[in-house]
Amino acid sequence: MEGEIRARFAPSPTGLLHIGNVHTAIFTWLFVRHNQGKFILRIEDTDRSRSTQEYEEMLLDDLAWLGLDWDEGVDVGGPYGPYRQTERMELYRHYAQKLLAEGWAYECYCSQEELEAERARAVQEGRAPRYSGRCRKLTDEEREAYRKVGRRPVIRFKTPPGEQIVVKDLIRGEITFNTSDLDDFIIVRSNGMPLYNFAVTIDDLTMKISHIVRADEHISNTPRQLLIYRALGETPPVFAHVSMLLGPDRSKLSKRHGATSLREYREKGYLPDAIFNYLAILGWSLPDDREFATREELIRLFDLTRVSRAPAVFDPEKAAWMNGVYIRQMDLDTLTDLALPFFQKAGQITADRDVDRQWLQGVIDLVRDGVTSLSQLPAAAELFFEAEPSYEEQALAVLQKEGVREVLVEYRERIPQWPSFDPETVATEMKRVPKDLGLSVGKALRPLRAALTGRVSGPELNYIVSLLGKEAVLARLEYVINNLLT
Repeated sequence: MEGEIRARFAPSPTGLLHIGNVHTAIFTWLFVRHNQGKFILRIEDTDRSRSTQEYEEMLLDDLAWLGLDWDEGVDVGGPYGPYRQTERMELYRHYAQKLLAEGWAYECYCSQEELEAERARAVQEGRAPRYSGRCRKLTDEEREAYRKVGRRPVIRFKTPPGEQIVVKDLIRGEITFNTSDLDDFIIVRSNGMPLYNFAVTIDDLTMKISHIVRADEHISNTPRQLLIYRALGETPPVFAHVSMLLGPDRSKLSKRHGATSLREYREKGYLPDAIFNYLAILGWSLPDDREFATREELIRLFDLTRVSRAPAVFDPEKAAWMNGVYIRQMDLDTLTDLALPFFQKAGQITADRDVDRQWLQGVIDLVRDGVTSLSQLPAAAELFFEAEPSYEEQALAVLQKEGVREVLVEYRERIPQWPSFDPETVATEMKRVPKDLGLSVGKALRPLRAALTGRVSGPELNYIVSLLGKEAVLARLEYVINNLLT
């Protein structure tokens, strides 16, 4: 590609980052990094009633957590700033005046009541409810008369009728629009605030954006933006419209499908690399159709022209599965650091309850095979933190079987003499009891598991026993023998 690749992600700080927006951001970032270009983070905050500083800070924090670094933006600056729309008002005024002066825009003094009446007539007559352009040819005297009675004008773009606007989309090919289907759209409100299509065009122009990767819901905005580029005598960027994400039922992804914001997945204990990997392969596939790839591989292999036109399905269960794979493969020391806040939130680790890190790593390593998020680790490890486990009905049923008392008493008597409590020694010593009592291994280990964990299944028992430690194991056996056996 000729020239420097410059693409932007431009969220509005009006709420938490939606997974669909994150999906588009990842595609934009991969495209830029693949082409050694510049990734620009711009904040579109002209909706002053809903935009907040708090949401902006969370947005920046969540993107950084995901590993989407940017070369220019609100917090790092750059040569084409400011990168927050509300700080660019003078720039919008300048270009609005330029369009007015060159006859590409005009002041419209129509009241809301007049516009609504016009739309109602159009519908009644079977016409599309578009603005008629009635203020296009106002005289200076008519404009002055409106101003004298207190009317404040909006600025409308003068859309030429009967022309074909062709969008050359990198994903969808050529898309053609007829300007007769467009009205004279507003570019600046009466309070001076620019509307989306005007502000975003001026931003992209002045920030020298070369490529725009965005959701397909913006396709209908593209012809208006191209008209503004043409009116200003400028070459527009290249567009690539990514299909929106759907839920498993193929409807638009929404709350009924579960969590929809990046923050929610982060707080659940999803790993940034897992979320990044999963979203990167939605609507685009690796050349060899595998599902797992490092970030470096994704950058090297990403190709916008191979992005599917069909909507991709975001499946929360698939996302959870992939996150579980990343948890199982993660370096244990790093995983422990990431898991600590979740144990602290659950109250299992507190300032006055010192926990040996090596022991905690052993617990996490033992239970991580059964979880799909970091937030599930405390519950999975609960039996190592409680004085005595809660007993499931199946475990209680095992403990009521004939011969269980004899087995558990035998373990209680022998455990103090075990030479060590490491997993290998524990495995060897546990099997001596059924051998000496003439029982199958299962006949002895099933009730031992039920007594120590309150469950009939779980991780390998020798590792559980080793991590519980001699004192806790004996205390649980004593409790079960004295209170739960018939």
